[in-house]
Amino acid sequence: MAEASSLVGKLETEVEIKASAKKFHHMFTERPHHVSKATPDKIHGYGKLTVGKNMIEAVDPEKNLITFKVLEGDLMNEYKSFAFTLQVTPKQEGSGSIAHWHLEYEKISEEVAHPETLLQFCVEISKEIDEHLLAEE
Repeated sequence: MAEASSLVGKLETEVEIKASAKKFHHMFTERPHHVSKATPDKIHGYGKLTVGKNMIEAVDPEKNLITFKVLEGDLMNEYKSFAFTLQVTPKQEGSGSIAHWHLEYEKISEEVAHPETLLQFCVEISKEIDEHLLAEE
C-alpha cells in the first residue's frame, strides 16, 4: 500500500491578482472560451503540457472555487488521474485577490516527474487572465 501512495501527489501555489475574486472565478465558470483568448500562447501552444479534454467536476460560487478533472490529453500519458482546483479569495487588505491553485494527481510510475512545470503554467495563465480582465474594465 505504501508503494502506491508515493505515486499520489499534491502541489499548491498562490498568485496575487488585481481582479476581484468574483470576476476571476467567473472567467473560468461562465466564460471559459475567454480563457483561451486571454492566454492564446499558453492554452493552445504548451506542447508537452497540453492538458487536453477536461470537465468541470465541482463549482462553488460562494467560495469562488472550481475543480477541473482532466479526462484525456498528453497529461493522461503520464498520470492515472489529474485535477486542478482553483479558489480565488479577496485579499484581507486593499483591493485584489489571491488565486490559489491546488493540483492533485496520481502518476503512472515513479519515473514520471512531479508536475512543477504545470504549477508554473497556472501562475502564468493567472497573470495573463488578470491582465485580460483589467483591460476589459
